[in-house]
Amino acid sequence: MGDQRILALVVILGLTVVALTALAHRIRVAPAVPLLLGGVLLALVPGWGGVAMDPGVVLLLFLPGLLYWESLNTSLREIRANLRVVILTSVLLVLVTAAVVAVAAHAIGMPWPTAWVLGAVLSPTDATAVSAIARSMPRRMLTTLRAESLINDGTALVLLAIALEVAGGSGEFRLGSAAGLFFLAYGAGIAAGGVTALAATFVRRKVEDPVLSASLSILTPFAAFLLAEVVHGSGVLAVVVSGLVLSQVGPRFISAGARVTGLSFWRLSAFLLNGTLFVLVGLQVPRAVRGLDSTSLTRAGFAVLVVGTAVIGTRLAWSYTTPYVIRALDRRPSQRLRRVSARHRLPSAWAGFRGAVSLAAALSIPTTLKDGAELPGRDLVVLVTAGVILLTILIQGLSLPAVLRWARLPADRREAQEERLAQRAAAEAGLAALPMVATDLDLPAHVVARVRDEYVEHLAELSEDAPEDDGPEDGSPTHDASALRSLRAALLPHKRAAVVQLRDDGTIDDIVLRRVQARLDVEDLRLAPPSGAE
Repeated sequence: MGDQRILALVVILGLTVVALTALAHRIRVAPAVPLLLGGVLLALVPGWGGVAMDPGVVLLLFLPGLLYWESLNTSLREIRANLRVVILTSVLLVLVTAAVVAVAAHAIGMPWPTAWVLGAVLSPTDATAVSAIARSMPRRMLTTLRAESLINDGTALVLLAIALEVAGGSGEFRLGSAAGLFFLAYGAGIAAGGVTALAATFVRRKVEDPVLSASLSILTPFAAFLLAEVVHGSGVLAVVVSGLVLSQVGPRFISAGARVTGLSFWRLSAFLLNGTLFVLVGLQVPRAVRGLDSTSLTRAGFAVLVVGTAVIGTRLAWSYTTPYVIRALDRRPSQRLRRVSARHRLPSAWAGFRGAVSLAAALSIPTTLKDGAELPGRDLVVLVTAGVILLTILIQGLSLPAVLRWARLPADRREAQEERLAQRAAAEAGLAALPMVATDLDLPAHVVARVRDEYVEHLAELSEDAPEDDGPEDGSPTHDASALRSLRAALLPHKRAAVVQLRDDGTIDDIVLRRVQARLDVEDLRLAPPSGAE
């Protein structure tokens, strides 16, 4: 591919992502749906059918960044509260799904080694698809789905490596060896993520320049992934752990400038990477059809329907059986309060979208395995994977809003209440610190009185459920402006500390902390001296 063609590909992919996302907003559907269909249509344009999705680029470039962004935007409090569900779905459900898919695929004529490879490929849900399509769900449900999709990729990739090892020469499955690989992948991955997070924390504490600090944030997921690969751990888990650790410790030392710069980059990058991935997946569907030569297209289409039904049906069956087993075993009152009715459970059961990770895993299957062996039906594995991704995103994605309406989920008012509580705590902390800060700065009494009045008024508004104010306006005389700015800025660390303490106590979750913290960051940058950056 020439340089101009590569540039044309970048431009057209970018324009496609922007245009189809705008269309999705206009017709009120999840952007993943038109992006996926747009990729399929783009592949039919002469000259674009040969565009291949490099699995290495997806697994080593796209995946770390997207997983890191998702982990930064996940509530650790909700993960801890739903840890049992997250572990069961991200490990045991992956294994069960792989087994059911393997049995279904073998039943329609696929050899056992190939069937198990296909099961491993299609066993995980996709974090990007879940975030793109299911974002309208309540916080607890969405957090559980996100946590599941962040972790189950690691389980599935280890399972795929075992399936390929068996298919490539060993010829038999050894439980002890497989368990050892799982423990190694999980343990080394968690350790690599923790070490990377600690190193990033140490370095970023020393860096004051916001651009350099944000640059280190960009490098963190790739460093975690690389370290995990070196020690034969799960790169996926390493990235997720590093993101979760930094989401906990970062608010204590990352400056407002670095945070705003980093979040702006990640928000834009995640949008472009997500959109591009869906378009690339769509581009591979016609390519997979053209590359099919081991069987007929009719039989392949039947395989897509059978395997897709197995994938969706397994998740539905899991969601309506395991909760009752858990209820029978765990009778604690605290667990009874967290029980979800069968009607309310359906959206989570229906949101098992497959995505780019599955397709990248299928495309990464080598044509020649260990000892020169070949995987029979590799082309069918790729086509079925692409077809199941289409089924889950189009059928489940388009019908999810109707499922949510049918489920009649209760409104989650806790988030708004926690946000108001955090704002009140921040204002009270600022008001309590005002006398000490004013004394340290040696400011005039009328300046201190004005700021005190602002805080008292703001607390009254929060108590009365009045519309929130965007912040105090600086209508003071010129000679007081600098003193007011200095006093307001000096109170911000006390406000931040109060909000972080609420998060640490479990009173508010990480999502609320980030929202309130963003407001304080904007105020911090607005109050910064005009002539100097951080």
